[in-house]
Amino acid sequence: HDGRWRVRLNPSCTPSLAVNRDYERMAAASRGSDGSYLKGRLQEARWLIRSLAQRGDTLLKVASCIVRQQSAFLDYGPEAMRPLTLREVADEIGVHESTVSRITTRKYLHTPRGTYEFKHFFSVGLATSEGGEASATAIRAMIRKLVEEESATRPMSDAAIAVEDDPGGSSAPGAGGHLQRIGNELRAHVVGHGVADQPA
Repeated sequence: HDGRWRVRLNPSCTPSLAVNRDYERMAAASRGSDGSYLKGRLQEARWLIRSLAQRGDTLLKVASCIVRQQSAFLDYGPEAMRPLTLREVADEIGVHESTVSRITTRKYLHTPRGTYEFKHFFSVGLATSEGGEASATAIRAMIRKLVEEESATRPMSDAAIAVEDDPGGSSAPGAGGHLQRIGNELRAHVVGHGVADQPA
């Protein structure tokens, strides 16, 4: 949308709740212990509705932040995943890190590249010899791509693996330069440290 990704909650997972008007009138008209009981339950119902609304708002903020931070992944694929931590998201949207941890558990983001658990978009950063930082997810993706494309009769040794530039390997505008920059960052790290692929 206007060159940027747009995020919205799945309406089937965000039901609209409201307090029945008849019960509100009944609680307002009641007196004594019955009135106190109904007013207490009415207050609890309103609190629950507000809490669910706030939770949905926080979930949308977290999802939007993840999409902004990992837009390159959506544009170019897993090789473009950047390092991202719970704390970074928490600081950006103004909540505690534990809130982000809770709200991203067993939550999923449906994208044109597939459906992923929120946790998939968080990745530790690995320092490169050039002073930069690369996502472990991007490193694994690049190594996986190299292994898939290597010759079956002449497989590469771990020490021989290198991330090659691929300026023409994507039809997406700007993808070549983006992947080339990442490749330059990762080449020394992959060759020097023998980063191993992890099972899916």
